[in-house]
Amino acid sequence: MAEEKKLFKVTIDNISVEVEPGTTILNAARQIGGDIVPPAMCYYSKLQGSGGKCRTCLVKVSKGSEADPRPMPKLVASCRTTVMDGMEVANITSPEVIEARKGVVEILLLNHPLDCPICDQAGECHLQDLSYEHGVSATRYEFKRRTFDKVDLGDKIQLHMTRCILCYRCVFTADQLTEKREHGVLGRGEHAEIGTYIKESLDNDFIGNVIDVCPVGALTDKTFRFKNRVWFLKPVDAHRNCENPKCCGKTTLWMRGEEVFRVTARKDVYGEVEAFICDTCRFDKKEAKDWVVEGPRNISRSSVISQNHYVKTVKPQETIEKVLDGRKPKLLMDIHTVSEVNRPGIDLSQIEGPAHSDDFNKKGVQ
Repeated sequence: MAEEKKLFKVTIDNISVEVEPGTTILNAARQIGGDIVPPAMCYYSKLQGSGGKCRTCLVKVSKGSEADPRPMPKLVASCRTTVMDGMEVANITSPEVIEARKGVVEILLLNHPLDCPICDQAGECHLQDLSYEHGVSATRYEFKRRTFDKVDLGDKIQLHMTRCILCYRCVFTADQLTEKREHGVLGRGEHAEIGTYIKESLDNDFIGNVIDVCPVGALTDKTFRFKNRVWFLKPVDAHRNCENPKCCGKTTLWMRGEEVFRVTARKDVYGEVEAFICDTCRFDKKEAKDWVVEGPRNISRSSVISQNHYVKTVKPQETIEKVLDGRKPKLLMDIHTVSEVNRPGIDLSQIEGPAHSDDFNKKGVQ
């Protein structure tokens, strides 16, 4: 009989949960769910080695463990700190964490351009949500924002380096999904940027996934640029039998009417893809006949994307026929053959004042 694995009990914002040893504070909070989950701009559960760069997930450990109850001396990154048995963590209940998170957001926005009105990521940008919750109304930065030379990554992916927050997600994606990575982080410090060493184009069967993992508008879909806004489209789940054995073929179609504007991987509540898709599904299958539509995508009602996307997506089924085992309902009485009002030959203009039921007989108007 297998030995039962010991679970660690951790308390986050006064809510307790039992998790396996080695679980990070962030993933323990995700098991609880709700508002106590710290935000994450660089961590991605599907990518090994991600996390520990953006510092938006900082939390306060007020009790280390049952064995050593001393608090940790400073805020820690929840995506890289594993839980201990008896650990107590404060996230949204700590004013210190909230104040530190505001500072992190301010740093992320130092060089970020105000491109939201024209950015294709608007409406589904994690930095946009983060700045709304923790940002300030004005900047204290007095210097010029950094600029970069334009880098051509091919005919499918557009790079806007000025929007990049150097989360490294796209680098990990290319490393772990593709056979050869053409891009990476060049330079150091303020001059660090995403680019290709010898100006190569990103060309691989799964390289389009760097668009889905990017939390901001640094990497966008060239086939979708400036064509529509996400809140004007209806996201629906769809699938197809993809020839690529590594591709699941399960996607989200962004449609307006019968027109497919773009295809993305399905994402969970934390903005992470459920399964990566190939570039054929993403870029080449842009017609509704190529897909089997399953139904509307479940979008958070607090998101601007959810507005009106449930309208006219799935044709409603006839409830009466389902109750009658497929038999058509029989008409018991035709009101048009009974009512004298709808018969021709009755002149309502002959009635003085409001019409009543007594004003009609089988021969017409009295």
